[in-house]
Amino acid sequence: MVRGNWILAVVLGLIVGMAASQVFAQADIIEKRQKLMKGQSAAGKAIKGAVESKDFATIEAKAKDLMGSSEKIVAAFPKGSTTGKTKATDAIWDKPDDFANAAKALGKAASELADAAKSKDEAAVGVKVKAVSGACGACHKAFRADKYSE
Repeated sequence: MVRGNWILAVVLGLIVGMAASQVFAQADIIEKRQKLMKGQSAAGKAIKGAVESKDFATIEAKAKDLMGSSEKIVAAFPKGSTTGKTKATDAIWDKPDDFANAAKALGKAASELADAAKSKDEAAVGVKVKAVSGACGACHKAFRADKYSE
Protein backbone atom coordinates (compact mmCIF):
# COMPACT_ATOMS: atom_id res chain seq x y z
CA MET A 1 0.00 0.00 0.00
CA VAL A 2 2.79 2.43 0.93
CA ARG A 3 4.61 1.57 -2.28
CA GLY A 4 1.48 2.30 -4.34
CA ASN A 5 1.08 5.70 -2.67
CA TRP A 6 4.72 6.46 -3.28
CA ILE A 7 4.41 5.64 -7.00
CA LEU A 8 1.24 7.73 -7.23
CA ALA A 9 3.04 10.65 -5.55
CA VAL A 10 5.95 10.39 -8.00
CA VAL A 11 3.61 10.29 -11.02
CA LEU A 12 1.61 13.26 -9.74
CA GLY A 13 4.82 15.15 -9.07
CA LEU A 14 5.99 14.55 -12.63
CA ILE A 15 2.66 15.72 -14.04
CA VAL A 16 2.70 18.88 -11.93
CA GLY A 17 6.32 19.51 -12.91
CA MET A 18 5.56 19.17 -16.62
CA ALA A 19 2.54 21.48 -16.34
CA ALA A 20 4.60 24.07 -14.46
CA SER A 21 7.32 23.95 -17.09
CA GLN A 22 4.72 24.68 -19.78
CA VAL A 23 3.46 27.71 -17.86
CA PHE A 24 7.00 29.03 -17.43
CA ALA A 25 7.76 28.39 -21.10
CA GLN A 26 4.69 30.43 -22.11
CA ALA A 27 5.76 33.28 -19.85
CA ASP A 28 9.28 33.20 -21.35
CA ILE A 29 7.93 33.33 -24.91
CA ILE A 30 5.66 36.24 -24.08
CA GLU A 31 8.45 38.07 -22.24
CA LYS A 32 10.78 37.69 -25.23
CA ARG A 33 8.24 38.96 -27.73
CA GLN A 34 7.33 41.89 -25.50
CA LYS A 35 11.01 42.76 -25.35
CA LEU A 36 11.13 42.60 -29.16
CA MET A 37 8.11 44.87 -29.47
CA LYS A 38 9.43 47.33 -26.87
CA GLY A 39 12.63 47.49 -28.89
CA GLN A 40 10.59 48.37 -31.96
CA SER A 41 8.77 51.07 -30.03
CA ALA A 42 12.08 52.50 -28.83
CA ALA A 43 13.39 52.54 -32.40
CA GLY A 44 10.24 54.33 -33.55
CA LYS A 45 10.62 56.97 -30.84
CA ALA A 46 14.29 57.43 -31.72
CA ILE A 47 13.34 57.88 -35.37
CA LYS A 48 10.75 60.50 -34.44
CA GLY A 49 13.33 62.45 -32.44
CA ALA A 50 15.92 62.10 -35.17
CA VAL A 51 13.49 63.39 -37.80
CA GLU A 52 12.97 66.53 -35.73
CA SER A 53 16.73 67.11 -35.51
CA LYS A 54 17.39 65.94 -39.09
CA ASP A 55 19.77 63.26 -37.80
CA PHE A 56 19.73 61.06 -40.89
CA ALA A 57 22.36 58.65 -39.57
CA THR A 58 20.19 57.78 -36.57
CA ILE A 59 17.10 57.46 -38.74
CA GLU A 60 18.94 55.06 -41.02
CA ALA A 61 20.33 53.01 -38.13
CA LYS A 62 17.00 52.74 -36.30
CA ALA A 63 15.17 51.91 -39.53
CA LYS A 64 17.66 49.08 -40.03
CA ASP A 65 16.94 47.94 -36.47
CA LEU A 66 13.24 47.80 -37.39
CA MET A 67 14.09 45.82 -40.52
CA GLY A 68 15.92 43.23 -38.44
CA SER A 69 13.30 42.99 -35.72
CA SER A 70 10.46 42.75 -38.24
CA GLU A 71 12.02 39.50 -39.46
CA LYS A 72 11.63 38.06 -35.94
CA ILE A 73 7.99 38.98 -35.38
CA VAL A 74 6.32 35.84 -36.72
CA ALA A 75 8.65 33.53 -34.81
CA ALA A 76 7.92 35.47 -31.62
CA PHE A 77 4.30 34.31 -31.77
CA PRO A 78 4.41 30.51 -31.89
CA LYS A 79 1.06 28.77 -32.12
CA GLY A 80 -0.54 28.36 -28.72
CA SER A 81 1.41 31.13 -26.98
CA THR A 82 -1.74 32.84 -25.77
CA THR A 83 -1.64 32.12 -22.05
CA GLY A 84 -0.35 34.91 -19.85
CA LYS A 85 -0.12 38.68 -19.89
CA THR A 86 -0.36 39.40 -23.59
CA LYS A 87 -2.23 41.66 -25.98
CA ALA A 88 -1.91 39.19 -28.85
CA THR A 89 -5.27 38.29 -30.38
CA ASP A 90 -6.33 34.96 -31.87
CA ALA A 91 -6.24 36.60 -35.29
CA ILE A 92 -2.46 36.08 -35.27
CA TRP A 93 -2.96 32.31 -35.40
CA ASP A 94 -6.28 32.35 -37.27
CA LYS A 95 -4.78 34.41 -40.11
CA PRO A 96 -1.07 33.51 -40.13
CA ASP A 97 -0.50 34.64 -43.72
CA ASP A 98 -1.99 38.07 -43.00
CA PHE A 99 0.16 38.34 -39.87
CA ALA A 100 3.30 37.37 -41.79
CA ASN A 101 2.45 39.88 -44.51
CA ALA A 102 2.02 42.62 -41.91
CA ALA A 103 5.49 41.87 -40.55
CA LYS A 104 6.90 41.93 -44.09
CA ALA A 105 5.17 45.26 -44.74
CA LEU A 106 6.94 46.75 -41.74
CA GLY A 107 10.27 45.40 -42.95
CA LYS A 108 9.71 46.86 -46.41
CA ALA A 109 8.64 50.25 -45.04
CA ALA A 110 11.66 50.33 -42.72
CA SER A 111 13.98 49.43 -45.61
CA GLU A 112 12.59 52.26 -47.70
CA LEU A 113 13.00 54.64 -44.75
CA ALA A 114 16.63 53.57 -44.32
CA ASP A 115 17.25 54.24 -48.01
CA ALA A 116 15.62 57.68 -47.81
CA ALA A 117 17.66 58.55 -44.72
CA LYS A 118 20.87 57.37 -46.36
CA SER A 119 20.22 59.74 -49.26
CA LYS A 120 19.35 62.52 -46.77
CA ASP A 121 16.13 63.21 -48.65
CA GLU A 122 14.10 65.05 -46.02
CA ALA A 123 10.83 64.91 -47.96
CA ALA A 124 11.16 61.18 -48.67
CA VAL A 125 12.06 60.53 -45.03
CA GLY A 126 8.84 62.25 -43.98
CA VAL A 127 6.78 60.07 -46.31
CA LYS A 128 8.59 56.87 -45.29
CA VAL A 129 8.25 57.59 -41.56
CA LYS A 130 4.49 57.78 -42.09
CA ALA A 131 4.64 54.46 -43.96
CA VAL A 132 6.49 52.80 -41.06
CA SER A 133 4.00 54.22 -38.59
CA GLY A 134 1.15 53.02 -40.79
CA ALA A 135 2.60 49.51 -40.97
CA CYS A 136 2.89 49.35 -37.19
CA GLY A 137 -0.61 50.72 -36.70
CA ALA A 138 -2.20 48.40 -39.23
CA CYS A 139 -0.68 45.36 -37.56
CA HIS A 140 -1.71 46.54 -34.09
CA LYS A 141 -5.25 47.21 -35.29
CA ALA A 142 -5.60 43.75 -36.79
CA PHE A 143 -3.65 41.64 -34.30
CA ARG A 144 -3.34 43.43 -30.95
CA ALA A 145 -5.91 43.88 -28.21
CA ASP A 146 -6.26 47.14 -26.31
CA LYS A 147 -5.86 45.43 -22.94
CA TYR A 148 -3.84 42.53 -21.59
CA SER A 149 -5.57 39.16 -21.53
CA GLU A 150 -5.19 38.65 -17.78
